[in-house]
Amino acid sequence: MSVESAEAEGTTQRLDRWLWFARIFKTRTLAAKFVSDGNVRITRGDNTQRADKAATAIRPGDIIVFTRNDRTRIVMVLKCGNRRGPATEAQELYDDQSPPVIKTEATPVPFERDKGTGRPTKKDRRAISALRAQD
Repeated sequence: MSVESAEAEGTTQRLDRWLWFARIFKTRTLAAKFVSDGNVRITRGDNTQRADKAATAIRPGDIIVFTRNDRTRIVMVLKCGNRRGPATEAQELYDDQSPPVIKTEATPVPFERDKGTGRPTKKDRRAISALRAQD
């Protein structure tokens, strides 16, 4: 099947639209910018190439690899979307083959202040106001 006939039958779709339909990105504009920045690789058969344009055609069977929020996502396209529907419908568009997320220990607090140092708390401010009102 040639690319022209595949597009005519609706078996291909623009990459940015598909990423938006699959609810991987909140807006199509964000998906298009992400693809244009060269962050997406598409594997079709044994051929892997970087997608530089949002209009790159994808079809079922393609594997899309990208890194977002320090997490590598590997997604196999199962079918092309017709609309941006609910999440259950979006999950039918792909098979997520990403490695599992490794849970780390609780994230450390970036800054912790000892009690009584720094700016007064709301309770402290009320106590100070009460002392001033007594004078």
